Amino acid sequence: MSAITTAPAVHAVHRGEAQLGEGAVWVASEDALYWVDIHGRRILAYSPADGSTREWRCSLRISALAPCESGGFIAGSERGFLRLEGLPGDCRVIGRPEPELPGNRANDGKTDPFGHFWLGTMDDAEEARSGSLYRLDADLRWHRLAGGYMVPNGPAFSPDGAWLYHTDSADRTIYRLSLSPGGLIGPREVLARFDASHGYPDGMTTDREGHLWVAFWDGWCLRRLSPDGEQVGQIDLPVQRPTSCAFGGPQLDRLYVTSARVGLSLEALAAQPEAGSLFACTVDVPGLAPTLFPI
Repeated sequence: MSAITTAPAVHAVHRGEAQLGEGAVWVASEDALYWVDIHGRRILAYSPADGSTREWRCSLRISALAPCESGGFIAGSERGFLRLEGLPGDCRVIGRPEPELPGNRANDGKTDPFGHFWLGTMDDAEEARSGSLYRLDADLRWHRLAGGYMVPNGPAFSPDGAWLYHTDSADRTIYRLSLSPGGLIGPREVLARFDASHGYPDGMTTDREGHLWVAFWDGWCLRRLSPDGEQVGQIDLPVQRPTSCAFGGPQLDRLYVTSARVGLSLEALAAQPEAGSLFACTVDVPGLAPTLFPI
């Protein structure tokens, strides 16, 4: 296993108490790292230039953000796909794919290299396999591509766009699917499976070498996996429940990590006072700029 960086290099850049921090994404036009607190109904933005953090309260539980070419975001929530015209600003529902499943909500999502926004849905109670994987196109039409998920997370994409990676966290499994420029996917293949001692694979991103960085809920770490699923690196964290990660900074060599406090006992929280914070470290292999949604 190669040491990409070590735990002492990781530090909290925003000491917060997010109940369920998620959805990290770098917005280059603002030199800021955006993320959400799903259960706290907040959107946050950290500016490394001065160390400040902005915060917006939301009426909906936003779970994922995709920056748009014209500004603002495409987002996922319990109401489906949203268009956020800046912050604060207009928030409108542009697609509600699951009106017949009131117990479902959106979870993780991201734009692929071809400009499609991918979003997973899940049973909020984490009891039913009612989750699906959706693709939203530039014409704001959505398509259901796969179903039967408990807790879909990710996605991430190979640098050439040939592969879509995502997880069903409840199954401790990372999958890969071939991806076409038109947004069609191939059969689901198992990339890697993990046992209870590893925790649960959660949000992820890819670096310029095509390796996956994966946050492990209840695993206290990020793991770096090769395109074939072999673990080749690890970053230990001072919190039990890291949730997502994204590259940022002018050189895209800063790896940001969100985390959660939800479900932790008072004793556990006392032992990890930075739970729910945003962390950062510098890595040797930089990442890729997020693709802007083409509207």
